[in-house]
Amino acid sequence: MSDNSQNTGHDEEHTGPVKTPQQLLLAVLYSFVVPVFAIIALVYFVTADKKPAEGAANPEKALAARIQKVGVVEIRDANRQLKSGEEVYKGQCTACHAAGAAGAPKFGDTAAWAPRIKTGYDALLTSALKGKGAMGAQGGGDLEELEIGRAVVYMSNAAGGKLEEPKALALAPVSK
Repeated sequence: MSDNSQNTGHDEEHTGPVKTPQQLLLAVLYSFVVPVFAIIALVYFVTADKKPAEGAANPEKALAARIQKVGVVEIRDANRQLKSGEEVYKGQCTACHAAGAAGAPKFGDTAAWAPRIKTGYDALLTSALKGKGAMGAQGGGDLEELEIGRAVVYMSNAAGGKLEEPKALALAPVSK
């Protein structure tokens, strides 16, 4: 007998991956949100290596800072003649103490030096060696402690102080 039904092979309703309105809403939402976040992440990834390291305007300098040596060996002439207080003052201290820059007491200014001189030589030497206020350690120089002490005495005495100049320690000869 003949089958007169109009069955074309689609007996059941059409089905797909989305079956409910909630699933349709989530699919639409994710189809927009996921690409937006993917684009943002891609932008961050692409631009991240373009940012210079903090404080590294000069790439060569930044590289040198990253690969610097852990320790430094400095060779000095142990037998060199140590500078006098006046020589140290003229070479290192004049820049600030001659003009009174950054609050430094001017050379020979009795009123400015008097309270400092009252603190004593040790306090003045410590301030000169370690730095105080705007003055860096050793006034930014690289001198022996004895040389800095001589400069402290030279400047203090020029302002009315009566400090005695420190003496170099005499080394005992080594007997063989």
